[in-house]
Amino acid sequence: MPYPDRFYPVVDTVAWVARLAKLGVGTVQLRAKELDDAKANALVRDALDAVRGTSTKLVVNDYWRAAIDNGAQHLHLGQEDLADADLAAIRKAGLTLGISTHDEEELANALGAKPDYVALGPIFFTTLKSMRFAPQGIERIAIWKKAIRDIPLVAIGGIKLEHAADIFVAGADSIAVVSDVTQNADPDARVKAWLDTVAVPA
Repeated sequence: MPYPDRFYPVVDTVAWVARLAKLGVGTVQLRAKELDDAKANALVRDALDAVRGTSTKLVVNDYWRAAIDNGAQHLHLGQEDLADADLAAIRKAGLTLGISTHDEEELANALGAKPDYVALGPIFFTTLKSMRFAPQGIERIAIWKKAIRDIPLVAIGGIKLEHAADIFVAGADSIAVVSDVTQNADPDARVKAWLDTVAVPA
């Protein structure tokens, strides 16, 4: 399977991680903000326990020390966290590394870290987090993909299932989804619809 998978939910609790793993989601990011070291370690440990024995790959957002200490395999960093991270230690631990980008300067900074994927956002307006960047629009996906070439590109921010076809056509390799799952009236059905949409024909 590719990494990250074409459908890439981002959630903030272990309960969501476990739920998505049971539904057969291939890649799930755990993003919980402002935890101290002890709480971050406990969260990462519990999340790794939740996906053990499943096909789900857990991506730890930001807490790179907890990811290393608990034997995680995948990490995602925002630009601020990238500046404070020990990239040598991350690579020595064998972690894959995804990095968020919002403009050309951040993209150059990310590429300097030799990431395993680059995320671009927000594609559309999102109310889930305060953003100092305006929506990128689908058109910028093609620009980013041309710049990063063979590196996988993840589109994130306000994306719903109905946007998926256009976003993949524009050049995204993966779509990260938050509210379209976590705020959906029937999350399980929505996840299954996403999985059907991104399934590669046999």
